[in-house]
This record gives sequence, structure tokens and C-alpha cells, in this order.
Amino acid sequence: MPTEGCDPFDRPDSSFNNLQDWTWIGCYGGYYLQSDLLQEQGFEHGFFTRRWQGRGPDVLAGYISAGISVHRPQQVHSGIVLNASDARQDPWPEADGLVSTSGSQSLWVCGADCTPVLIADPGTGHAAACHAGWRGVAAGILPTALDRLTERGARRKDLLVALGPAVSGPHYQVGQEVVETIAAAIPGPVDLSERGAVSPDEQPGRHRLDIRAAARLQLQQAGITDERIAQCPLCTVSEPELFHSWRRDQVKAVQWSGIVSQAAALEPDSSS
Repeated sequence: MPTEGCDPFDRPDSSFNNLQDWTWIGCYGGYYLQSDLLQEQGFEHGFFTRRWQGRGPDVLAGYISAGISVHRPQQVHSGIVLNASDARQDPWPEADGLVSTSGSQSLWVCGADCTPVLIADPGTGHAAACHAGWRGVAAGILPTALDRLTERGARRKDLLVALGPAVSGPHYQVGQEVVETIAAAIPGPVDLSERGAVSPDEQPGRHRLDIRAAARLQLQQAGITDERIAQCPLCTVSEPELFHSWRRDQVKAVQWSGIVSQAAALEPDSSS
């Protein structure tokens, strides 16, 4: 991707669209990012950029699908995962994850460095969306979302997961307590350094945390095989033309990500 000061989409040869396993989708409102892994199974979804500033899920939903309901939480950096049918209107319930309860529901989360995680089950058509910063990973939000999906009939081995743009390891300095908390939230004898989730920092007592690598590791330890996880390579800090970043700008601004549950596979839910 281009460096700061360049427009990543100002390329007549479309060479900007060269991310392996990820595709920029152009529409009359702009570009949003899709995971090929989810798209190939028919799940409508999108990881939006700062170019969509001022347009929330009520508007963005129309760019990825038609005739869908909109569901979003009031994010609080937690491990709470709610039913989509419980998050239909303002005041939005406090949570950081949603799981579909019927078809044609769009589930939305936002962030400005934390990982947006979209989960799809091709078997049932159900979907989940999670906001996974270090606190969310530490609170086990991703295993909780997986559990909610299996309660709806999903087989864990069939689930597909897309980890969207987030702060990369080189740009994310954390203390020892954060590393210890993340390690405690990942089951099994796992070395975070060997698995690329933690790297040394020149400042004593500090580390560099790759939050997406930690999330991926937590998913793998929870039974999701590596080939069923798509991890976006884009870093929110190092792509100022594309993404808001709290760590870079210290400004409260976010980009949205959403996924739509599949209507064909699910019975209608009157509460949706």
C-alpha cells in the first residue's frame, strides 16, 4: 500500500487492489474492504475506512446489502457478546460482540486500532461481529462468540473468521501486565513470542503486542484451524489515508465493520 500523503485509490491501473486474499470493493460511495474467505461463502460484509466518516451503520448497511436490519452495541472494551435482536435501537446495549438470531441481520462494530472480527458459519448462515482490543481478547470475547454460534447449531470446525485492519505489533507498545493478561487468556502451553504475538521493546519492562496475532492464536487454541482465519495485513497506524488511529492521532474517531447473516439458512425471528 502507498505511503503517507498518497491517495491509495488514485491508481488508474487498479494496482491498489493487490492485497492477497482481500479485495477492495468500489461503489458509488467509495471503497470498502472484503475478505475473500467470507465472500466466497456468500457472506455480505465490509471493513470500512475513514473515508466513510460521518456515515454510520444505518447508512453503511445499504452499501453491502439490501433489506437488512441494523444491529450494533455500545462498545465498552469488554468480553460481552449479545444477541443481535437485543441491539436494535438507541440506547444501544453495552457489549463488544453480537451474534445473529435470524437471517438478514447486519452486525456492526467500530474501532480505531482494535481488531474488528467478523465470523461466519456457512452451515447455519449465522454470523458474529466482535470488537477485540487487548481487553476484549483478555476477557475471552472471541471464544464467547464461538460458543454462541455453536449454541445455534454451528460446528466449530466449519467457522470462518476475518480479522480486519488494526494496529500492528511494531506500533503497539504495552506493559508486562498486558502481556501476562493476554497470555492467561489463551489456553494451553503457548509462547506468545514464538508465535509472533509479542516482541521485545527497547524500553525496559515494555513489549510490542501484535493484537491480531494474539486474537488469531486464541482462535486457534479454541479450535479454529489456521486456513479458516483471514488476517488483514493493513495497520491502522501506518495508513493515515485509510484509517483513524487513536495511537497515532489521539483523536476519538472510528471506522465501522459489518457482516450480514444469511437469510436462506435461517428461520425468521420476529424480534429482529
